[in-house]
Amino acid sequence: MRKIYLLLCVQLLISCDLITFKTQNIQQEKPIATVYNKHLYRKDIIDLLPKKMSKEDSTVVVKGLINTWAKQQLFLIKAEENISEVNSIEIEKLVNDYKSSLYINNYKERLIKQKLDTIVSDVQVAAYYESNKSNFRLNDELVQFDYIHFGNEHLEKDDIIKSFKSNKEEDRESLERHLLSLKSYRLQDSTWVTLNFLKGKIPPLGIESKENLLKISKFIQKEDSLGVYLVSVKNILQKSNIAPLSHVTERIKQIILHKRKRELIREIEKTLINDAIQNKNFKEY
Repeated sequence: MRKIYLLLCVQLLISCDLITFKTQNIQQEKPIATVYNKHLYRKDIIDLLPKKMSKEDSTVVVKGLINTWAKQQLFLIKAEENISEVNSIEIEKLVNDYKSSLYINNYKERLIKQKLDTIVSDVQVAAYYESNKSNFRLNDELVQFDYIHFGNEHLEKDDIIKSFKSNKEEDRESLERHLLSLKSYRLQDSTWVTLNFLKGKIPPLGIESKENLLKISKFIQKEDSLGVYLVSVKNILQKSNIAPLSHVTERIKQIILHKRKRELIREIEKTLINDAIQNKNFKEY
């Protein structure tokens, strides 16, 4: 009996020590601001503080965060005091609807990640393109072009210009021998790009008129402090023409994936309804 009494005393002392320890921890963490009965602690804002700040800057930022929090709490308190019962019910309904939407959308996205086939083959892209060509008309002109960029003091400047302007095979081979000495180049690239891309790639063309740029085989030479730019437009597609497949491939892939996603969601919804009916969890009266 004495042993049992001693054991109870020990347990009681341990419990008291734990309560004292927890109380001390709570007391140690003092709030940095209080609005009515609501408290703000440093741990609540620590993640909002930028790293590597001086003590003075940190003080300013903390004060700003405290003021923002205080204004929110004060507005919330006043709003709760003055809101009508009808408005309160409407807000609660909105909150519940929003919460439900978050749960549902999160669940749908998880299912889509698990089940959606994200592989779109070139054959599928080409088939969609052929069936929907009229939906891919251009809003801007597209061009295919060659260009080279080399330094102003290049020792073989004249030879490079002559080779670039020529269509002869031997001149093209001569140009290839200079590629390593060029700052940048784009040759025999069949990719279609917009005029804005062309101007962005070659800064001196920023002031060039659209009419000059949209001339096939038009040779353009520009120079600035960074060097010499040679440009030759090879092909042009005008506005309202059907966009080439290569230009809309990524767009078509996204369209196909979006379509698959919608179909998958419909299948999931249908399965949920059927399962609920079969398990007598859904009844219509």
